[in-house]
Amino acid sequence: MKWALDHCKDDLEFLNKMIDKTLIERLEGVLKEDFVRLPYTEGIKILEEAIAKGKKFEFPVSWGCDLASEHERFLVEEHFKKPVIMIDYPKEIKSFYMKQNEDGKTVQGTDVLFPAIGEIIGGSVREASLETLTDRMKELGMKMDGYEWYLETRKWGTCPHAGFGLGFERLILFVTGMQNIRDVIPFPRTPKNAAF
Repeated sequence: MKWALDHCKDDLEFLNKMIDKTLIERLEGVLKEDFVRLPYTEGIKILEEAIAKGKKFEFPVSWGCDLASEHERFLVEEHFKKPVIMIDYPKEIKSFYMKQNEDGKTVQGTDVLFPAIGEIIGGSVREASLETLTDRMKELGMKMDGYEWYLETRKWGTCPHAGFGLGFERLILFVTGMQNIRDVIPFPRTPKNAAF
């Protein structure tokens, strides 16, 4: 974002004028603000308190639910007014390979939430123990067939590690101020040219 502000100011000013009148202000805001670090459980409490005060959401909120974009955006845009790093999600709504916290209910996962779009980055610490990983897979009723290659990466031990993913199209959506993700997907969209 800083690079875009420093090197593409004319383009951003055009997009700010024609697409989103708050684009440059929002980009600069993300760069200058410290991100909030928020445990999932506290985020749910904030959402429930907002509902108790009359806030309406399309999707219900309770501990254990997977947050919808409207919930994420409320936390970022209305409650904190800055980006949020949400941590410690319930294990039931996250992938089997995420390392569990000592409470046995949450995982060492994180999502970075931005204004206007919600989640832009998701990541987690990966479970390193083969036994713990296979126990979790059994708990979920997963078949081991097809996962041999993945389990093999733990068979002889592994070091603690993590992974994350940045939603590239979501980043472009945020930086350009476009309103629909289809408009920033790097694939030609022309009439009679949808071969796949």
